[in-house]
Amino acid sequence: MSTTTHPDPPLPEATIARAATHVANILALAIEHDPARRAVVVWDAGCALSTCLAEAYRRALPDALVIDFDAMAPDDVLATLEALGADDLCVLVQSTSFRLNSFRIRIGLFKRGLKVVEHPHLGRMVGPERELYVDALAYDPAYYRGTGWALKQRIDKAASCVVESGGAELFFPVGLEPAKVNIGDYKTLNNVGGQFPIGEVFTESLDLEAVHGRVRIPHFGDTSFHVNQPDRPITLVVEAGRVVGAEGSTPAFDEVLAQIRAAEGEVWVRELGFGMNRAFSPGRMVRDIGTFERMCGVHLSLGAKHPSFNKPQIRKKKARFHVDVFADTRRVTLDDEVVYADGAWQV
Repeated sequence: MSTTTHPDPPLPEATIARAATHVANILALAIEHDPARRAVVVWDAGCALSTCLAEAYRRALPDALVIDFDAMAPDDVLATLEALGADDLCVLVQSTSFRLNSFRIRIGLFKRGLKVVEHPHLGRMVGPERELYVDALAYDPAYYRGTGWALKQRIDKAASCVVESGGAELFFPVGLEPAKVNIGDYKTLNNVGGQFPIGEVFTESLDLEAVHGRVRIPHFGDTSFHVNQPDRPITLVVEAGRVVGAEGSTPAFDEVLAQIRAAEGEVWVRELGFGMNRAFSPGRMVRDIGTFERMCGVHLSLGAKHPSFNKPQIRKKKARFHVDVFADTRRVTLDDEVVYADGAWQV
């Protein structure tokens, strides 16, 4: 008699307990949620990781109202959220991404001053990736804030940056935009919260057309928003801030480039992201691109879309693509200072 294994079995109690510890630290140390304020957790049972996180938040927020998204009419969910006020908390635990007509949940809640913690696309994490995701929720304020702010300070004053990746070098020779941080410190930001896991400091070249060189990428976001890992790293050739070649490319990556060129005419290199989450590495990968983006190392974005910074060459209305690719990062220098080596930030 043959047996089959369910593709998404429930996570063990030890993992749920670990997740509960991590989210409790997120709420206390990063979000700084006041237990006296109201809290609502909206979740769905579409995958085991979502069910695990919902239980973790139940334990961390014993007084919260917990709503099964699929068991309540959308208008009733919306009415419950609209009853919350400034400094209240909303947690969104989603196997995919919740839709309430045209209402953009997180943006609408931020506009009203709520604190928001969002976990989207959990159904994309399968097998061992689910444990990695839980690991990535660990919040170490000394590391994230100490290293994160130190990176920002060095980026903001740097006249140049070089990303070295397995014999290839990508040059940012004219300085970088003032960096933005996603490190669980919201005191200088308009909104409290966002998408978790966190861990990133990001910028881009002051002059997009100054970026040039070569970069090896062992992972990239494909057209289904999953992380694609080719058999061998692809080497991008960049001139005047645009991708002009892709040595060792694959059909899946060719499709990404073709879609960008069809919509935008050329493939810009924009974001220079310094991922900080030590739970993710080339050997510890999850397939959701929006989650793996936090991997400790360097990622870049291809395509004209990067709303955090304005550039004269880019017309925002026509900028459609922001595709993350990950450098096979061996070393990063800002001016003559090494800030990344041996798989870790050196600041």
